[in-house]
Order: sequence, then C-alpha cells, then structure tokens
Amino acid sequence: MQEPSGWQRITEANPDHSRWYVERFRTMAASGADLAGEARLVDAMVPREARILDAGCGPGRVGSALAAAGHEVVGVDVDPVLIAAAEEDHPGPTWLVGDLAELDLPARGVADGFDAIVCAGNVMTFLAPSTRREVLRRFALHLRAGGRAAVGFGAGRGYDFEEFLADAAASGLEPEVLLSSWDLRPLGQGSDFLVALLGRAGETAAAQR
Repeated sequence: MQEPSGWQRITEANPDHSRWYVERFRTMAASGADLAGEARLVDAMVPREARILDAGCGPGRVGSALAAAGHEVVGVDVDPVLIAAAEEDHPGPTWLVGDLAELDLPARGVADGFDAIVCAGNVMTFLAPSTRREVLRRFALHLRAGGRAAVGFGAGRGYDFEEFLADAAASGLEPEVLLSSWDLRPLGQGSDFLVALLGRAGETAAAQR
C-alpha cells in the first residue's frame, strides 16, 4: 500500500482544509495579488502554444495563467476539491484528479509528451518521501525530447535541496539552471528557496556542446 502524502494526511485530519485553501486563493485573486510569477518563468521557457503539465495544480492558479498565454495545459492534483475549483474558476485546461506517483497520462487518453512540466507551490514537500523518486521519474517520462521541468519549493520543509537533486538524478533528470526564486535570482549558499530547471539526463550536456 502506497504511503499517503502529507497533503492527504492534512485533509484527512481536517476535511475543511481544501475548501479553506481554495477560498484563500480566490480572495487573493480578487484583491489583485500577483499569482502568476511561476507561470511567467515557464512561459519564457517554451515556444508559443506549448504543451505544459501543471503537476500538483491545486485550484489552477499557475496552469490557468499559462492557458491564458496561449498554451495547452493539463493539470493534475490528488485533491478532488481543488480540481473541482480549477474546473469552476478556470475552464479551458484539462484538469484531472490523480496521484503524481501514478502519473500515466496516455493511459487516461491524454497525448504524451510535454514541452514543460511545472511543479510549484511546495508540492514536492507534500509528497510521501517514499514516492519522491517515482514522481520525478514519471516527470522525466512525460517530457518531450528537449523538454524541461521547473520545480520549486522552500527550505525547512523536510526535503533538503541536495537530497532533491540526488533524487532527480536517480530519476533521469539533471539540472540546467538552479535559482532561488521564480523571478530568476541565482541560488546561493543559504538560499531558503529552490527553483530547479531540469532536463532529461543526457540532453542537457548534448545541448551545451
């Protein structure tokens, strides 16, 4: 039996948590808060009308901004309450309930191959530790040749940056660029946030030759 994720544990302990989370971001959007920083970085990484997977999409904050920029977006999240909110607030993209550790979009009728995968909102730190490498492995499988995954999360959440990079390497992904924020600030010693732009193993070195 697969180990439950941190998010699943939270929502089992507090069934109202998901609805609170949805309303929190609805309130922020209504107040004019900038919620599209991650989407701007990903939009700059890809060609126009790219195929993008929003992994751990929540209520659609990032994926909807990418769809508005003209991309074909598929969002996947384990929480059906968040997916229902994404469908209600942001029609257009394909929003799916699913566990990232079991990600197999072709088996669900979704064409394979993405130009980019974005995994924002500290999603990686909510995963069950035993599933982290499997999630990253499945990211690599869903990328097109030359595609990249943009993964961001904060320090102090139980997932050391070096451990994450080791897991990525073991899963067929290697870093192209490491940043300390979604607005392109470089990663430094003591940075409290990581944004890793990862390519499939072997493709990064080939592209640099």
